[in-house]
Amino acid sequence: MVETEGQLRRRLLGEPPGQVLLGWLGPLIAAVIGGILRFWNLGDPHQLVFDETYYVKQGWSMILFGVEMRNDPVLNDAKQIDQNFTAGNVLKVYDPTTGDLVVHPPVGKWLIGWGEQLFGIDNSFGWRFAVCVMGVLSILMIGRAARRLFGSSLLGTVAALMLAFEGHHFVHSRTGLLDLILMFWAFAAFCLLLIDRDESRKVLAHKVAGLDRAGLTALGPWGPSTGWRPWRLAAGVCLGLACGTKWSGAYFLVVFGLMTVLWDMGARRAVGITRWKTAWLVKDTPLALLWMVVTPVVVYCLSWWGWFATEIGYNRHWADTHPAEPGWGWVPDSVRSWWNYHAQILEFHTHLVSDHPYKTNPWSWLIQGRPTSFFYEGPKQGEQGCLVESCSKAISSIGTPSIWWGATLAIFVLLFMWALRRDWRAGAILAGFMGGYVPWFLLGDRTIYSFYAVAFVPYVVLACVYVLGLLIGGPRARPVRRKIGLGVTGAFLVLEIVLFAFFWPIYTAQVVPYSFWSAHMWFPSWI
Repeated sequence: MVETEGQLRRRLLGEPPGQVLLGWLGPLIAAVIGGILRFWNLGDPHQLVFDETYYVKQGWSMILFGVEMRNDPVLNDAKQIDQNFTAGNVLKVYDPTTGDLVVHPPVGKWLIGWGEQLFGIDNSFGWRFAVCVMGVLSILMIGRAARRLFGSSLLGTVAALMLAFEGHHFVHSRTGLLDLILMFWAFAAFCLLLIDRDESRKVLAHKVAGLDRAGLTALGPWGPSTGWRPWRLAAGVCLGLACGTKWSGAYFLVVFGLMTVLWDMGARRAVGITRWKTAWLVKDTPLALLWMVVTPVVVYCLSWWGWFATEIGYNRHWADTHPAEPGWGWVPDSVRSWWNYHAQILEFHTHLVSDHPYKTNPWSWLIQGRPTSFFYEGPKQGEQGCLVESCSKAISSIGTPSIWWGATLAIFVLLFMWALRRDWRAGAILAGFMGGYVPWFLLGDRTIYSFYAVAFVPYVVLACVYVLGLLIGGPRARPVRRKIGLGVTGAFLVLEIVLFAFFWPIYTAQVVPYSFWSAHMWFPSWI
């Protein structure tokens, strides 16, 4: 049967989502709400929270020196580094002659530093500004991605609202750490690959529309090219920036690369290409390797420009005292020094087995078994506005329980729908878990923490939305089913917002009675 271009598009892409205005307005409103919540009192507390003690100071070091410098040894021995930095005595904090061994690449710290440069280093709002902007943008992004993924403007709006009121994402958006920056670039790549999937299928539909079997054969056994794929190139840039933030971005690179190849194979099979199993090697692989392998590597290397451009970075002149091995003399000394630096970083990551009170097993992450306490103080009556005998002032990265517990159940639905029903949408969401979650199970005894889970929080939300979408059904579902599904979706959103409001004081370092804080620690492992 010969199909028109319109028929092919519908078969390859499904029905286009309606309600264009809601498709933009819903996620935008959710992003505005999420932005107001996240930017409100962003500079409080005016203290370095949790690992801000590394990344906020390293971000400003990037602005001053182009690389991360070591702490001043005198102040470091006196344990006065953070106090001086917070007080604005930033020039005293660094040893301007000695680069510091840091174990994460520069991208995230450059972004934090640029935010600090905008507002001044003595303004703690600026410490967190860049991360907060990326958190708010990701709310809009998930709304648009969910609309494209599920073909529903309503579900796109639901996804955006769910992320706006997700506690783990909220806390990270208000803290100058690297993990939400990693999440942003990896999820941006995911969104761009969704667009690339649609656009490449439109090209394929245009080129094979109206062709019978003989016409398809005339195109060759591997079918036509799908063009130069600019959206895939943009995804490669984002994945390079993800790797340039934390090395764990490489897991997303591998998984998303495989995901987009499988999408290409499925598209060629669907239009009747004879050798669809190998067509991707001939027609898609050359550009795919350039966009999804070479581009991220180039972006990653360029992200180290500050280290190469200066002479004071850690290990910068290692090669001066370590002659090249025979046959490697052609490699520039700066590159050999950089490579050795990476070997030292790898050594650190593979031998990080120190004990920590918030060390966790990834099995507990989805059920929020051991959330990380980012900040805690216990003011007494008369201190910091405490009106009772004993108070608490805390920032705890507890994910909104309804979402995380719901996603724990939703994963089983996703596995069923992908493995047995071949639903590509379920597979796409699972790919996010594969890139951001599963690798942590392979790291043995390495010291890891549950706050790393923010890297895959968009897919946690999408898993919940996927199941809610199944309950609602498509436009042709029975009215009773749609009413019930919409009712469940509305109730789920209301429950999430209520839980978010309940935990809000311990997301934002509000001074509350100790008994109030204790009532929010639902399990002993949360303390």
